[in-house]
Amino acid sequence: MDWNRQQRSPMPSHRYGDIFTKVPVAPVDREWPDRRITTAPLWVPVDLRDGNQALAEPMDPERKRAFFELMVAIGYKEIEVGYPSASQTDFDFVRLLATSDLVPDDVTIVVFTPARRDLIERTVESVAGMRGQVVIHMYAATAPVWRDVVLRRTRDELASMIYAGAEDILELAGDSVRFQFSPEVFNLTEPDFVLELADQLTKRWDATPERPVILNLPATIEAATPNVYADQIEYMHKNLPRRDGVILSVHPHNDRGTGIACAELAVLAGAQRVEGCIFGNGERTGNVDIATLALNLHAQGVDPMIDFSQIDRIREVVEHCTRMPIHPRHPYVGELVYTAFSGTHQDAIRKGFAVQGSGAWEVPYLPIDPADVGRGYEAVVRVNSQSGKGGIAHVLESVYGVTLSPDQERTFAQHVQRHTDGTGREASAEELKTLYEEVYGCSN
Repeated sequence: MDWNRQQRSPMPSHRYGDIFTKVPVAPVDREWPDRRITTAPLWVPVDLRDGNQALAEPMDPERKRAFFELMVAIGYKEIEVGYPSASQTDFDFVRLLATSDLVPDDVTIVVFTPARRDLIERTVESVAGMRGQVVIHMYAATAPVWRDVVLRRTRDELASMIYAGAEDILELAGDSVRFQFSPEVFNLTEPDFVLELADQLTKRWDATPERPVILNLPATIEAATPNVYADQIEYMHKNLPRRDGVILSVHPHNDRGTGIACAELAVLAGAQRVEGCIFGNGERTGNVDIATLALNLHAQGVDPMIDFSQIDRIREVVEHCTRMPIHPRHPYVGELVYTAFSGTHQDAIRKGFAVQGSGAWEVPYLPIDPADVGRGYEAVVRVNSQSGKGGIAHVLESVYGVTLSPDQERTFAQHVQRHTDGTGREASAEELKTLYEEVYGCSN
């Protein structure tokens, strides 16, 4: 039976190869498909560095400070605050943190640097006197295309550059900091090369459980389905030297629109730490959205270890600092994500509210209670031409205490349908009340 009549497109798909044509994906005896996430990973927001680099108008000092104070207030304990060798603004902001009381004792500050001595010197200078723990995060692009086209170095030459940077950090900062390395574009890098680098760096930096090294494995450009990234992470998890002295971290981007899935599967595969941006800002389609990741855990009964109970306030600060609006359909925080216009959805939600007690949350179409994130119930049901009698009755009852009989629900819905079809727009609660009074003479 000819049920699929799609035709070949004119797009030049033949120009592209899948990930298996670009890099070896080491076989792994998969355990991640059978695991469950039962605790939150360590969240590391990179809004002030990676997110800031992606803004048409980078944050000024006032905005950076407001964003930092928000992240501290809602519970982040490790925060990447800038790229101090890249701009005077970033350097000055790190110095502000080092010379003020803005950083609580239990918050770890992370600063970002390439593997180059002069830039490492500037980075170490920026964190001098910082209270609490400091992580110096060194990176280098390691994938073949980057080595050949961008850096123009062989594997051995690049490895030598990375090891020299590691020695420079050790010499210049020593015991005053902890160490992090990111093989940028990890997901397109040969796994044996990443293991070779990890072995040498953890040896040079003396990785131990008491002073662990962070190995951050970015999907800098998403290049495969999320299960492939999970396989790559599990392979590293199982084969890393000095594994008990390594914090395995991931940094997914969202080029394929699957950054959330990549991060969740990576945690199943052994990742202990996740870098990303609150609400997902970042180059191209963004960094992974660590607010959505955290609230996904909340919706599964797992404490996210971050406080999103006033999510609209968080959104206001993020929008102010980034100068970018958040989409109304963005998970958990969007203006419309707890709102039903469809009649069938409205009817199910109304019935769910009617029987919902104080036990487990089980209201159809609402994965979490909007009150958990500081939302009210007045916007859960809104009426337009797609709405049904149950939704209309719910609005009148919840807003004005007007209870319709079953017959009234049916007949009044027809009046509302004619009204919304005629106007072509949503009907407010006030409009519904006025229309009700026109039809029935007065409210009951």
